[in-house]
Amino acid sequence: MADVQQWTSPASVRGVDAIKADDPAAVAEAPEAPESPAVALERAPVAVHPAVEPVGPRYLSAQLSRLEFVRRCLEEVQDRRHPLLHRVWLLGITHQRIDEFFELDVSGLRELREGVQAGTAGLLPHGRTASEELEAVAERLRPILAEQDALWLGLKDELDGAGIRLLTVNELDDRQREATRAYFEAHVYPVLTPLAIDPARKFPHISHRSINFAVALDDPEAGLRYARVKVPGNLPRFVPVPPPEGFDALEVEDGAHTPIQLVWLESIIGAYLDQLFPEVPVVGRYLFRVTRDADQEIREREGETLLHAVQESLRERFFGFVVRYECTGEMPSPLRTLLIREMRAERAQQEVASAPLGRADVKDLLGLDRPDLKYPPFVPSVPPALAEGADIFAAIRRRDILLHHPFDSFAPVVQFVEAAAADPDVLAIKQTLYRVGDNSPIVEALKRARENDKQVAVLLELKARGDEENNIEWAQELEDAGVHVVYGIVGLKTHAKAALVVRREGDSIRRYVHLGTGNYNAGTARGYTDLGLLSCRPELGADVTDLFNRLTGYSRQTRYRRLLVSPGGWRQRLVELLDREISHVAHGGQGHLIFKVNGLTDARIVDLLYRASNAGVRIDLLVREMCILRPGVPGLSENIRVISVVGRFLEHHRIYYFRNGGAEEIYLGSADLMPRNLDRRVESIFPIEDEGWLAYLRDDVLRLYLRDTSRSHELRPDGSYERLHPAPGQPALDAQEVLLAAARVR
Repeated sequence: MADVQQWTSPASVRGVDAIKADDPAAVAEAPEAPESPAVALERAPVAVHPAVEPVGPRYLSAQLSRLEFVRRCLEEVQDRRHPLLHRVWLLGITHQRIDEFFELDVSGLRELREGVQAGTAGLLPHGRTASEELEAVAERLRPILAEQDALWLGLKDELDGAGIRLLTVNELDDRQREATRAYFEAHVYPVLTPLAIDPARKFPHISHRSINFAVALDDPEAGLRYARVKVPGNLPRFVPVPPPEGFDALEVEDGAHTPIQLVWLESIIGAYLDQLFPEVPVVGRYLFRVTRDADQEIREREGETLLHAVQESLRERFFGFVVRYECTGEMPSPLRTLLIREMRAERAQQEVASAPLGRADVKDLLGLDRPDLKYPPFVPSVPPALAEGADIFAAIRRRDILLHHPFDSFAPVVQFVEAAAADPDVLAIKQTLYRVGDNSPIVEALKRARENDKQVAVLLELKARGDEENNIEWAQELEDAGVHVVYGIVGLKTHAKAALVVRREGDSIRRYVHLGTGNYNAGTARGYTDLGLLSCRPELGADVTDLFNRLTGYSRQTRYRRLLVSPGGWRQRLVELLDREISHVAHGGQGHLIFKVNGLTDARIVDLLYRASNAGVRIDLLVREMCILRPGVPGLSENIRVISVVGRFLEHHRIYYFRNGGAEEIYLGSADLMPRNLDRRVESIFPIEDEGWLAYLRDDVLRLYLRDTSRSHELRPDGSYERLHPAPGQPALDAQEVLLAAARVR
């Protein structure tokens, strides 16, 4: 990234939970309501060690913490222990994360700053104004963007050395050029739509994350004119071309590989732009790209269906304000000024960037047929009780079954729903769906269940960000099959992961449940670490039944037998569990908490953890990404340690361990420690009651991750992360590799 030019945008944080729920000014302006004892306890002053006054703000910046996660991912891109194509994929993910950061966090900060100017908002939880936070974010972004550029150049050289070349048309020989011309004329030209930019015509809409050409034309009659040509997002970004004449196969360790030569789609379009403007010479072609605000709130109006509200929100997102404008360095300044003015992007971040733009697409290179440049495939294990042909319901009756993905196969989850769909004794299936993915075997099984005359009800969350259109299609397909589909609850997202099977067994009814930490998505189950429980414990079955009654009907139930449900129940119980740990220490015992989550941005929970630390409770936090807690500060958090693990798989499970004076408890679930999960989403947290599984989670998962010295970083009090290394003479321990090895043995 050659130049980050300016940050003049005002801001808000609709996309950043720590600000949205914990803004002191916003809380102060809210109408007061009677508080329950649990809420009053949460708001109680946090005890601070009397001998030492905390130094600096109590909280770290959520936005800077998110950028620190990107920086840790960039460290992994440099780590040659990862195969080359995995490193390329990971670099693409960092570009995707930066896009998301702009469209959610930066757009949120802009609106918050505008709110401040209008007198409707105040300071962020860590004490800075939105303007100050934008400046801090810009400062942190500069080296990250520069590092992305440098890493891309290095990886491109490595790909060249491995026989994978990413080329422009100018780098091709005559035969290859002819191939690109034929491809352009057959597949690209019919899709392109040149749009003139002149006073007589409305300026064309520049869509979110799109890559575009600003084309300069020398019109024989009108002189200099401009047009816009969009690079189609529904065509492959990388176009294969035959290798040059006489190019030999590349010799690598496992044999010879035919060279792979790919051309960027925009290079092909740029080479043949003149075909779009016959008789008008093209005198300049300049690439630019925009990122828009993608965090419009879904406004659920009275009398309007949720489906219509989500569809309307998607249309609004298409026209969200521009938060980032990127262009290549050769674009003339007058043209850049024209585009920025017409897009009303004066307050967006403006970057003069090096090509290629939109580099998130390089993650698609992981699909190339080069197994020597990827991790070797592994076969996830299947519990012996669920071996092929086994009666899954009989297996669950014998004992709770815990599945640890991706080390354990996701197939038993699919098998659970498929068996229920086919079993004549199954009367009903109920399930929540959040991110389903493509070609979902779960959805197909639910449709078959309806064909087999089961009662099937699905809560399909239309508001799952980024999956709205996909979920609308799935909802309509399920409804066409006769499934009862509920789109969600007004004002809340349903993020809980739950499936219920009601089965007739003799003269009674038995309920089987699956509860998990991750989505019912067979694709992400191969790359995310998640946990799922299959059980037929009567109280869990009754709780999940009550939860679905709340989701599909008018139940207002908030208290359950074993299940903890947000909003309300999980926050309240978490306060009680933290206070219980403090009480054990106060009575001469030991207190220990281990939480493994994706994000920790709830200021009230952070304050409770500070209080527990000051009381002498030892706290180990495994937080993958955003963390606003400042660890290791004397008198504030000296008993708290925060570790982040970034490895081959994306850490995604949420695990909560409480020592409880030796009567240990572990809870799993869908909720992180973020305001949205605690207060604005329906989440389910469930206990692990099987002693064997509890020991596995404590010793073979949590304690294993805390010993990781290969892929882990420790959060320092100043918000930076320090990579952990093994003790001298000791081998590095990679928690994910240990779990993979154990799965291979199984």
